[in-house]
Amino acid sequence: MTSASPETLPAAAGTSRTPEFLRLDDDYSAHNYHPLPVVIAEADGAWMTDVDGRRYLDFLAGYSALNFGHRHPDLVAAATEQLGRVTLTSRAFHHDQFGPFCRELAELTGTEQVLLMNSGAEAVESAIKIARKWAYQVKGVPADQAEIIVAGSNFHGRTTTIVSFSTDSTARAGFGPFTPGFTVTPYGDADAVEGAITDRTAAVLVEPLQGEAGVVVPPTGYLRRLRELCDDRNVLLIADEIQSGLARTGELLACDHDGVRADLYTLGKALGGGLLPVSAVVGSRAVLGVLRPGEHGSTFGGNPLACAVGRAVVRLLATGEHQRRSRELGAHLHARLGELVGHGVAEVRGRGLWAGVEISPGGPSGRQISERLAENGVLCKETQDTTLRIAPPLTITRDELDQGIDAIAQALRR
Repeated sequence: MTSASPETLPAAAGTSRTPEFLRLDDDYSAHNYHPLPVVIAEADGAWMTDVDGRRYLDFLAGYSALNFGHRHPDLVAAATEQLGRVTLTSRAFHHDQFGPFCRELAELTGTEQVLLMNSGAEAVESAIKIARKWAYQVKGVPADQAEIIVAGSNFHGRTTTIVSFSTDSTARAGFGPFTPGFTVTPYGDADAVEGAITDRTAAVLVEPLQGEAGVVVPPTGYLRRLRELCDDRNVLLIADEIQSGLARTGELLACDHDGVRADLYTLGKALGGGLLPVSAVVGSRAVLGVLRPGEHGSTFGGNPLACAVGRAVVRLLATGEHQRRSRELGAHLHARLGELVGHGVAEVRGRGLWAGVEISPGGPSGRQISERLAENGVLCKETQDTTLRIAPPLTITRDELDQGIDAIAQALRR
């Protein structure tokens, strides 16, 4: 006789079901995360409900994967319709959602070609491969000598190649030997990038805003200077817009704030609408065109279900509504958070509905603030120990936004 799992058992009156789920996670899952002790069972819009029926305001939105909120009806409808038709063919065959999605995503982003993958890390790995192939095939860099310049405090994923150029000791420790071919420069220092470029440089890879580092905005002119350096030295500019893109900062792409166009963009998270992993590398035909059949691929990349959901995401973004909401509500968010500076907050950074709240030295840790917020019905998460990262769904209302900000102020006062 097998024992029933906790999700099949009703909770006794006055008891919590949360501890049993936490025990299962602790016993049977690898401990590669340190989540808050909240077990979500349902979600809708900007709200989540745990297994005990308690509701929480979502102030993290899946690290921007849920830009359109939980279970947006247009996205659920697109997925449901496609589930009734076909979900996977592999790229061994064509399907009727693939070409239209590639065209619509290219038109939305003002690019020419699209390479579809699954996770954000896969998109970055793909961009690295493409940049190297371009360097050898087009620029004439000697075989196996291509270099890519990156920024310190970066976060582009957790694969072995990507952590090879991370400056986060937690991401690197114990995972070597590391992949060569990367030069790290300080984020925001265009002069350092200029000094690092050589005849072997294939690309500069950069986040327009650094998310994991604490929603760090670079100095004015940094991205424009990188674009000029790349043009002058025949180097590709790759913008990682996996977190910052798709309306999060108030523009379709964060690079748009600076009037900068990259040669390649990596997209992910919100591209799957919070329903499934969808990522892409988008850019010029001259760069993506270096790939030939058999040189790169993915069984699930560009599958029919992903494409159907991605097309619905493109339709939502094409209206400009979510970009506008991010700008308008983001201005309110930053104004109200700015009032907390000097009252437990040292600095507020970010753009649109994306903010990094730096807690004053000597104050509570980011983890402690996150735990206090959860107790008060708001879910958020710290990064870099002293920063609270705020990224609510772009569908959040002004009243809901104020409710979350009030909770942050209260958590800081405790």
